[in-house]
Amino acid sequence: MTTLQRASALALLLLLPCVPAFAATPAPHAAAKKPIVLPTPHLSKVKLHTEFVVEVNKLGQVVRVKSGKSCPNLTFNAQTYGNVLQTWIRHPDGTAEVGLYKVTYDYNPHGAMVTRHVELLKAGGDWGSMRGAANQMVDEAHQEDHPKQPALPGLQNILHATPTPHPHR
Repeated sequence: MTTLQRASALALLLLLPCVPAFAATPAPHAAAKKPIVLPTPHLSKVKLHTEFVVEVNKLGQVVRVKSGKSCPNLTFNAQTYGNVLQTWIRHPDGTAEVGLYKVTYDYNPHGAMVTRHVELLKAGGDWGSMRGAANQMVDEAHQEDHPKQPALPGLQNILHATPTPHPHR
């Protein structure tokens, strides 16, 4: 008998006592999966209203919030303020008009719906060529993510005369 045959026979003998154990083991049951439960938002039970006066550039982007009126619900205030900063105000044909606009948000607890209304208060303004508020925020976030690297030394500071090689004596 060769060494390979001996090793195979030994492995077979070692595995034989395990076969009945495998046969007696019941099939595993699938673990009961718990459904994913998302947190339930706590919606207001009263009507909410916020309004903002915004400057809009020539592209229709809100440049900044000039003024605003809040409501007692701080979460709604924060959500509507963030939304108005990202708003584009355009005509149905896609054109935009530089101006001062009033944007209102109304929450109705029956149906849990928020409606937004836009009204032109005054056409024109010197902010027509300014960047939109959302673009400004993205630029600031990129600057925070990539801190300015220290300046490298100039070539004149790096390149200087090299010593002349001398043979060892």
